Amino acid sequence: MENHFSLSVIIPVYNCEHFIEKTIASVIAQPEVTEIVIVNDGSADGTGFLLDHLQLQNSILKIYHHENKSNKGRSASRNLGIQKASGNYIAFLDADDYFLPNRFTNDIKIFQENEKCDGVYNAIGAHFYKEVGIIERNRLGLYTVTEKIKPKELFETLFSGKKGHFSIDGLTVKNSVFDTIGFFNEALVVMEDTDIFWKMALKCRLLTGIIDQPVAIRGVHDYNVFDQADLYKNNRMLLYESLLVWCSKNKIESNIIDILLKTIWIIKHKEKNKLYQDIYYWAKLFFPHPQLFFSILCIKYFPVIRLRKELFPFLYSKTINQQ
Repeated sequence: MENHFSLSVIIPVYNCEHFIEKTIASVIAQPEVTEIVIVNDGSADGTGFLLDHLQLQNSILKIYHHENKSNKGRSASRNLGIQKASGNYIAFLDADDYFLPNRFTNDIKIFQENEKCDGVYNAIGAHFYKEVGIIERNRLGLYTVTEKIKPKELFETLFSGKKGHFSIDGLTVKNSVFDTIGFFNEALVVMEDTDIFWKMALKCRLLTGIIDQPVAIRGVHDYNVFDQADLYKNNRMLLYESLLVWCSKNKIESNIIDILLKTIWIIKHKEKNKLYQDIYYWAKLFFPHPQLFFSILCIKYFPVIRLRKELFPFLYSKTINQQ
């Protein structure tokens, strides 16, 4: 671990006047935090006034805005926060969430004991500001991976979702990680955290922290973006496509690219497009990217099976009739 430990906590804020004081207080209570980087993402409520007031009381609180105090979304706000952060370690917190006591105690211990560790992930819990059913309460109760995972197996484990997921509130990473993987994908309205988690899992060494109890709490209320199913559906394919291009440019193993392509084509198959539409999509996916185009996967995922079925339907109908 670096000789001098410094930790920046980045908080993107948009219209969170009802939560932001509690959020910031929970960060100030962490003795390891040397800097709180607030990016006010064009808030139009009383958030700005509260932030200015809190800044006068806390010297570690630093407030930034986008140009013309515009609203650019969570990815752009976190990216600005990363660029402004001076700490050699970075953690994130959403503006309607809060840390629990001793949030970073175990993280620091892991970094000290594992020099090659790039990041630590932990569990988060939930505080319900609204009435929810038992199913939703259980679904959001303890959010994390469910068991310790080897770093080399982390991407495929997260991608499958069979052993749980990450939360950005429970993640602490070295600042240098973003030199390796790049910043948050600003083209994604949601799932930008999933995108960055998967990139970290592919290029960095992430270790399991505390996963049997929360280190932070997510606020569950009527305005949570994770309740907007259509928004996630619309961004999911964009996530896969952009990650595919990123993997090819970063020379990620072909088996990982194969997993992404398989997932993409399963989604395309469910759309029941015409053959020419699938071929056009295939071309648009592979042609602009030489690393993909000049690979065996380019041939593997050409929609040739459907081409055969449409050109020679009698061969396939005969087979079906014999069954």
